[in-house]
Amino acid sequence: MLRLPWRSAGVLGRCCLIPPTPWAAKSPVMPPAMSPVMSSTLRGLPVCLRMLSTSPRLRASVPPSTTDAMDYRERYWKQKRHESMTTAYYSASVIVIFIGLSFAAVPLYKLVCTQTGLDGTPLTTAGHKFEPESMKPVPGSRKIKISFAASTSDAMKWHFVPETKELYVQPGETALAFFTAYNPLDEDIVGISTYSVVPPKAAQYFNKIQCFCFDEQKLNAKEEVDMPVFFYIDPEFAYDPWMQDIKHITLHYTFFKSKHQY
Repeated sequence: MLRLPWRSAGVLGRCCLIPPTPWAAKSPVMPPAMSPVMSSTLRGLPVCLRMLSTSPRLRASVPPSTTDAMDYRERYWKQKRHESMTTAYYSASVIVIFIGLSFAAVPLYKLVCTQTGLDGTPLTTAGHKFEPESMKPVPGSRKIKISFAASTSDAMKWHFVPETKELYVQPGETALAFFTAYNPLDEDIVGISTYSVVPPKAAQYFNKIQCFCFDEQKLNAKEEVDMPVFFYIDPEFAYDPWMQDIKHITLHYTFFKSKHQY
């Protein structure tokens, strides 16, 4: 009969109380079958040791095989690749959206500003111009000083100045002003302009009937042209109490070099 030191027996006895590890409880893999040599060896042990060796708790604590570990690593990296591809697709979508918005910036700016008068942009949409009844001076209304200013971007080499420096008009009275643009270079240049009104709160009453803004203008080498602006101040300006402190309005144009040179 095989005798074990009491310390070894105590250690083996405590092994029976050790619960199975979490991964072993969840793993569907059964422990490998015992070989004939192992079976004959167990038959030579005392009953208590045979029961300990064949205990389901002890056998369940056998680690998974190498194949299972490889399958786990494969699933892990497959999930990581999926997450990386998803992140890449979302990033590419955001980049494409911003590129599209950059190309549509000028048309969107024109649409929004002319509809709302945002950032001092005069209203030029239907319902804000070409109404004959609104193009009549308001009797007894005070005249407003209209000044004109011009500038160009750093990339634009034109000489662009207001030919008309200032005008005095009544609300409802139409007026015509001119700007002059000159191309001093030996090559043709295509430009495009934006405009604003100062103070911005007066932009909602500044109606332009004809102008050259947001349209591409091509000047040949050494060419000079006059650009007209036909406008009027809405008659409602005279009845708005928020406009009583406004005596001076400035219309400012800025020319940029167009991306499309032809």
